[in-house]
Amino acid sequence: MKKILSSLFSVCILMISFVSMGQQVIELKQPLSNKIIIKLMFRNGSVTDPVGKEGLTQATADLITSGGTNTMTNRQIREFIFPMAASYNSGVDKEVSIFTFTVHKDWLEKFYPVIKGLILTPSFTTEDFTRVKSNQQNYVDELIRSSSDEDYSKLALEDQLFRGTRYQHMVAGKSAGVAAITLDDIKAHYKNFFTKNNCTLGIAGNYTPAFLARLKKDLAQLPGTNPVIPATVKANEPDGVIVEIISKPDALGSAIFTGAPLAVNRSGDDFAALMVANSYLGEHRKSYGKLYEKIRSTRSMNYGDYSYIEWYEGGGNNQLPPAGVPRSVNYFSTWIRPVQIGEGLKKQYKELSDISIGHAQFALRLAVRELDNLIKNGMSQKDFEVTRQFLRSYIKLYIQTPETQLGFLLDSKYYGRKDYIKEMDALLAKLTVSEVNKAVQKYLQTQNMYITIVTDDSEAGPLAKALENNTPSPMSYSNLVRDGLPQAVKDEDTEIANYKLNVKSVKIIDTKDTFK
Repeated sequence: MKKILSSLFSVCILMISFVSMGQQVIELKQPLSNKIIIKLMFRNGSVTDPVGKEGLTQATADLITSGGTNTMTNRQIREFIFPMAASYNSGVDKEVSIFTFTVHKDWLEKFYPVIKGLILTPSFTTEDFTRVKSNQQNYVDELIRSSSDEDYSKLALEDQLFRGTRYQHMVAGKSAGVAAITLDDIKAHYKNFFTKNNCTLGIAGNYTPAFLARLKKDLAQLPGTNPVIPATVKANEPDGVIVEIISKPDALGSAIFTGAPLAVNRSGDDFAALMVANSYLGEHRKSYGKLYEKIRSTRSMNYGDYSYIEWYEGGGNNQLPPAGVPRSVNYFSTWIRPVQIGEGLKKQYKELSDISIGHAQFALRLAVRELDNLIKNGMSQKDFEVTRQFLRSYIKLYIQTPETQLGFLLDSKYYGRKDYIKEMDALLAKLTVSEVNKAVQKYLQTQNMYITIVTDDSEAGPLAKALENNTPSPMSYSNLVRDGLPQAVKDEDTEIANYKLNVKSVKIIDTKDTFK
């Protein structure tokens, strides 16, 4: 029995085929599985939002999965599938929208009419539309600015990186854009972009050939429009370090994101080398990276610090990179979780009563300097071997379930690969430290980048002035902490405090004026 259970997710057959209308189909046959997972990936993300209707794709996908069908209301559907433990959801990103349906194989026949109804005959009622639009409007108007300064700074960084392009606005849209969306807009967007001509079907589990044939036939009933997908954009190339500080009343700290365009993504073999460098600097939510070690562990400045070589969806919640957010446009970024502001430090420690700003400038300098050191000095053979060994095991955790396996296979197809996880593992197996260091020097740099900082309004002005003037930023420790630090750390602090950033522009933005 134990042997059978251990084979549950390992016994599978990957197949890629095409249905008659040219639609791609990815099969992950798992004869021992008791679940069926169906994913529909539409190559239609927020980049297809019309100007002035930013957020339309998100609203359309949400209305499909938060509404009903031509025979059942949303409430009736939820009550109907509750005993089945079935589930479904939608996810929208910049370039794709994905619908996922999961059900035990014994309930597939009863659940299937719901799948078919939601995708082919969504009800699009005024009542459901009003509810979905209200929630989306609340997010872009209020929630993004109040719930998490970390997510706020991340999305504000993307606003800088892609300003002036269809990538600029949040997937959820702009305030005015969401407000302008009508139910007729959603109906038209569904017809024009959620079509059989831009849909990839993924299916996993112990399904029958007859069921797959029926599913293919039914999906052929999707709208037959040939969607016009906008041309791929490019990230803006910053000239020097460009800083935007978002001034927010009562912010508890300074949340920082840095970013710069990256001329490689999962489609390129060099991505494996950058995976090693990225993990060395600071894998998401891992405590061994250089950024975490220097900022969090040694100096206790915040809760964590990490680097990224691609968009990381739901970084505040996800411990592992989720599937379903493939992007042709890429960038490198670092996440410095909120550090203390000057006002907070002065209230907490009498010995810091004369400081003008908090830890943001020092933490930023430290993070950029670590990247600079990696570019100039490279990884050692020892660090390379340890990091590579970790990664070869770690990336297998991305696909622990049939759903995540299928998700990454769909992503793989998007990037022109067959199986991203297996292919990256093969590349990592033969990678050398020299190749990693060459890739770092080729793709990463510290002289030209965008930086966003969400901070308290009391900190914004003094911090902007300090960054603009490259003012030295000695680390502000309490006496107790300072007395316990080794001399090597204090010496390094002096170097960091005087490390020059190539700052060319600093701008303060009122939080009320973002994402309009």
